Amino acid sequence: WRTRRPAREIVAEIQARTADIPGLVIETRLPEEGPGQGKPINIEASGLSREALKDAVNKIRAEIEQYPGVINAEDTRPVPGIEWQLQVDRAEAAKFGADVTLVGSVIQLVTNGIKLGDYRPDDADEEIDIRVRFPSDSRSLDQLGELRIPTQRGNVPISNFVTRKPAPATRTIMRTDLRRTMLVQADLEPGTQINSVLERLKMELPNLGIDPGISLRFKGGARDQEETMAFLLKAAGIAMGMMAIILITQFNSLFQALLILTAVIFSTGGVLLGLMVAGQAFSLVNCGIGAIALAGIVVNNNIVLIDTYNKIHETGMRAHEAIVRTCAQRLRPVMLTTVTTVLGLLPMALAWNVDLVNRDFYIGGPGTQWWRQMASVIAGGLVFATILTLVLTPSLLMIQANVSRRFRQRRAARKEQQPAATRQATESR
Repeated sequence: WRTRRPAREIVAEIQARTADIPGLVIETRLPEEGPGQGKPINIEASGLSREALKDAVNKIRAEIEQYPGVINAEDTRPVPGIEWQLQVDRAEAAKFGADVTLVGSVIQLVTNGIKLGDYRPDDADEEIDIRVRFPSDSRSLDQLGELRIPTQRGNVPISNFVTRKPAPATRTIMRTDLRRTMLVQADLEPGTQINSVLERLKMELPNLGIDPGISLRFKGGARDQEETMAFLLKAAGIAMGMMAIILITQFNSLFQALLILTAVIFSTGGVLLGLMVAGQAFSLVNCGIGAIALAGIVVNNNIVLIDTYNKIHETGMRAHEAIVRTCAQRLRPVMLTTVTTVLGLLPMALAWNVDLVNRDFYIGGPGTQWWRQMASVIAGGLVFATILTLVLTPSLLMIQANVSRRFRQRRAARKEQQPAATRQATESR
């Protein structure tokens, strides 16, 4: 892959060479990994009125074609065409004794032909239709007017009771929930985010003058993002809930459990910081899975720190001294966990490839694009979370100790005041 040109350069050359070909619309797309999902922008318009639907699709397509980064826009409006309708006057046909079914069979001689039977050759697996129809030079629109229908009164010209009328051709009809639907689809240039395009379109939709009877639904990449976001939020919520239950049962303290979960939430700032340093976009799948994996490491560091603090504090040492000693004892384990994990993920985050067998080193590769974002998320978030663990967690523990001390002092003061009030009440009696 290092000796050939990148696929994007090849696609750009194809677009440049085919741009001046008249009468053709040529689309170039890179292969998709996994199941084919079509174009990322996929807008479904549905309504009862065909004309209003066509007008809405036309306006939406014209709008998104103006956006930078949107390419290969298309829609499913029917292509202009003409189909000829043959209308039979049944009363006139009855005067000549002609049958409507017979009229249809005779017309087939000019179109697809009348099927007489099937035949399967010895060297074929499928049957072949046997049809009879006019020669190719006799199959035309003019020939329709010259057809004759055999009746009891002889051959009767079909033009006596059949009229030919042109009508707009309707080749495909799409319906969803009994409503006629049409699609507007488009590709995006590399580096263009679908969210920015859809947000701009949603803001401009009220100004397009679309009929109120037309309903729009965003499918394709937008729907996939919503489904992925919903799944990751549900998975993250379940993970946080299970961690909270385990932490509360182990520490027997709601505050310390919430303290650990707060560090997990704050670590998302490091996730975004790591992506900014690496110059990468936020991917729901890779970054979401990386953030969930990061939560396990952050929880582990905070559990080690808080558990050590609880054991030291139970010996009778003051809270401030216990916190300082805890940080001194657990600084090395926390830093070793962070340093080893970040250094292990650094080659993956920087797309380094080391081939020890062939003694080769290079940057980039076909498989690095899948793991760079996840590695950058975990590494950046872990560095940020380590600072939180060593600074924010001890500070919150000190706040807990101060609040608990104040509550104990108030409780003791109330107990001292209660006997004095009891004595005064006895003396007054």
